[in-house]
Amino acid sequence: MTGPSARRLQTSSPMARTKVLLSSAVVWEVAIKRSLGKLDAPSDFAATLLGAGAQGLPVGIGHAEAAGGLPWHHRDPFDRLLIAQATMKGAVVVSSDDALRPYGVPLIWSPLVSPDKPLHALASW
Repeated sequence: MTGPSARRLQTSSPMARTKVLLSSAVVWEVAIKRSLGKLDAPSDFAATLLGAGAQGLPVGIGHAEAAGGLPWHHRDPFDRLLIAQATMKGAVVVSSDDALRPYGVPLIWSPLVSPDKPLHALASW
């Protein structure tokens, strides 16, 4: 969709008012998977997202401690860290990984993410 209708949709949509957070944990996980040949992602994906307005979310000591205290519904350390960050920031996780649901954080399924290779993002309103 282009033209005035598209501009109205972009500015009036709730997503236009959403703050997208890019966790350092996601950047780290993508870098590892790219280096192993398990993920086809552009090398500048983080810079692209940050340039488009996403805000970087560093991994802090509190996030690491909180991840260690989570129940063991999911064993992936990156996902556990992301859940801890989302819980502490009051953010929504954008993912296609249903294994994150037992943690009770708000989860939005993204059709842009493959269920066999889930990636995650955080958003807050």
